[in-house]
Amino acid sequence: MTVEFLRPKDIAEACQALAAGGAETRVVAGGTALSIMIRHGLTRPERLVSLDDVAGLRHISQAEDGLRIGAMVRLRDVELHPGIRRAYPALALACGEVGNVRVRNQATLGGNLAEADYAADPPPALFALNASVRTTSPDGGRTIPLGQFFRGVLSTDLRPSEILVEIVVPPPAGLRSTFLKFRSRSSEDRPCVAVAAAARFDGDRCADLRVAVGAACETPLRLAPAEAKAEGRRLTAELIDEIASDYAEGIDPIDDLRGSAWYRREITRVFIARALREVSPDHR
Repeated sequence: MTVEFLRPKDIAEACQALAAGGAETRVVAGGTALSIMIRHGLTRPERLVSLDDVAGLRHISQAEDGLRIGAMVRLRDVELHPGIRRAYPALALACGEVGNVRVRNQATLGGNLAEADYAADPPPALFALNASVRTTSPDGGRTIPLGQFFRGVLSTDLRPSEILVEIVVPPPAGLRSTFLKFRSRSSEDRPCVAVAAAARFDGDRCADLRVAVGAACETPLRLAPAEAKAEGRRLTAELIDEIASDYAEGIDPIDDLRGSAWYRREITRVFIARALREVSPDHR
């Protein structure tokens, strides 16, 4: 089968190519995941639209309104960026856990999100950081909070002619964050459970807590009632255990080769407690 390969020069041209191609057209960012899916026959696109030559998608900027990362920024660049490592450590840590350095030098942050792999590392970190994505299409642009972006395994809120162009993360404003990943199989890097935690403190009292669990369910998950328990309180050992238990009991985990649903609940409990201890000033 002949596959048409297009290299548009700007976003408008890319959107037009995507819209004209119909259901059998796929966008290529880094191509690390798509190439595997094609090789295994999981998708058979008739047209590929590469974003490699599209201008304006490779920026990392930090300003008063937060962090902006172009969709074509490589994961390795996010991992090593001094400003991200300092202000958003959970994101740098998560990007640094993807595959190996060769993969991270090719894979892009936008492509990682658009693939919607339930076991991807960056999504829970960005979810805990209250990130959103900016998209564009022939009908205009949208800003989608990350919690509304993922619909299921390999499924997002992106419309047929819509392209993810930027990731936006609010200002850190004293936020402490971390990312932890548990691998149950030594033969691969994909997690059984991944946990990201972000917290802001007023003295020794928690003013804002966000905890996101990845790889355990079909999409990254946060539990607002459990997060709210920390508001105005110290993250004592008892409170940490309570929040961790709420997550373990509140998620609906999947079963696969990396772990049963029961196992994922228990690992979630352990790793949320570890993440909360890392971000808490009482436990440093």
